[in-house]
Amino acid sequence: MMKELNKRILSSILIIPIVLFFIIKGSIAFLFFLSFIFLITCYEWIKMSKNNELIRIIGIIFLLFSFATAYFIREKYNLNFIIIIITVCVFTDIGGYVFGKFFKGPKLTKISPKKTYTGVIGGFLLSLIAGLVYIKYLANKEFISTDYFWIIILILFISFISQIGDIIISYFKRKAKLKDTGRIIPGHGGVLDRIDGLIFVFPIIYILNLILYFLT
Repeated sequence: MMKELNKRILSSILIIPIVLFFIIKGSIAFLFFLSFIFLITCYEWIKMSKNNELIRIIGIIFLLFSFATAYFIREKYNLNFIIIIITVCVFTDIGGYVFGKFFKGPKLTKISPKKTYTGVIGGFLLSLIAGLVYIKYLANKEFISTDYFWIIILILFISFISQIGDIIISYFKRKAKLKDTGRIIPGHGGVLDRIDGLIFVFPIIYILNLILYFLT
């Protein structure tokens, strides 16, 4: 376990600054970065869904929509918003992995045998802590002035969708008899393995923001 955890930590140390650079730059640089990641995830998805042409096409369309909403969130809203979303999803994943490995407990679902109820709790807990710390000390006044009740609801909602996304991708991996979507990231697997939550969170958050915009 420690060997795998060390690989994850090292990979994250190398990847996080690169990702942050493109997110902060925004505009064409961020679009280029998203396009590059989109192509990798499409390749992984095609490989994973090669036995079902309809699912393959639907998946590619969904990925295109998901990456487009990620770009719109970065450009239309502020930098803090997309960083909070990513922070919550990343720490949901970390919390699920660490709590699940250390505390074990009953399995959550047969779709993903490694996932446990303690991992779910750990995902919620760690993402909530990380999200609140970021908002309190690093975000701008727009978030700080918001009622903390709604901030907590937003963080838990993002974490929930992220965990659902993880399970959905796990389902397709299981159908394809794959452990990981790829091997590009040491200790993590494929790109889809790492952003399985984000690809569901971005479109849902974007759609909800549109609904709220038209209702208010």
